[in-house]
Amino acid sequence: MYGAFQPTHLILILIVVLIIFGPGKLKGIGKSLGEGLHDFKKAVNNDDEKVEKIEIESKPETK
Repeated sequence: MYGAFQPTHLILILIVVLIIFGPGKLKGIGKSLGEGLHDFKKAVNNDDEKVEKIEIESKPETK
C-alpha cells in the first residue's frame, strides 16, 4: 500500500544491522563511508577546476 519500505520495516532493518555489526563496528563503517564520500566530492570538484583551467588555457586569443 505505501511501498516496499514502511517506517516499521526500516526500524526492523536497523535493529538487525545493529545486532549483526554492533555499535562500535557500525560507527567505524559510518566514518569510513563519510570519508569516502568526502574524498569523492573533493576529487570531482578538483576535476572540474582542472577542466575549467584547461578550457581557459586552450581558448585562442582573437585580436
